[in-house]
Amino acid sequence: MRWTWAVLASLYLAIGLATTAQTPEAAKSSASLEQELISRENALIEAKKKDDGAFFKRNVSDNFALVPVDGQLLSGQEAIGNLGDSDLVELRPYDMKVVLAGDDTAIVTYDAIVREAPQEDQGPPPRYQHFTSIWAKQGDAWKLKFQQSTPTHWGDW
Repeated sequence: MRWTWAVLASLYLAIGLATTAQTPEAAKSSASLEQELISRENALIEAKKKDDGAFFKRNVSDNFALVPVDGQLLSGQEAIGNLGDSDLVELRPYDMKVVLAGDDTAIVTYDAIVREAPQEDQGPPPRYQHFTSIWAKQGDAWKLKFQQSTPTHWGDW
């Protein structure tokens, strides 16, 4: 639990740092970087749908950590193994935002509709989750360092 609070405190600090004034060139560069990170996050979503383990191995950092909806902290191969979901039918993101937390770190947040394949005649209703991803630049490549998904609406299932 303390670790989660530390992550949240870091997020608030990053948001505060990102709201400082920027020159027009820096704003243009920030917009380009935001688009790149949104593109990377969308590629991650597609890889989740396909359960593409090779994509995850190429695009996550060596010390990647994941907090899935059940709240457990997973790291290393256990976390990478939990990124894919072959039963995933829909993961539709909306309201995607990027917060730059420095030259080499960014936070991508979004909400998503998540629906899994039906197990019987009728599958579970869509569930809504909030995702937070931390991307860090390592050399010339952006790597996913951390991701947390939090349920935002469980419905009555």
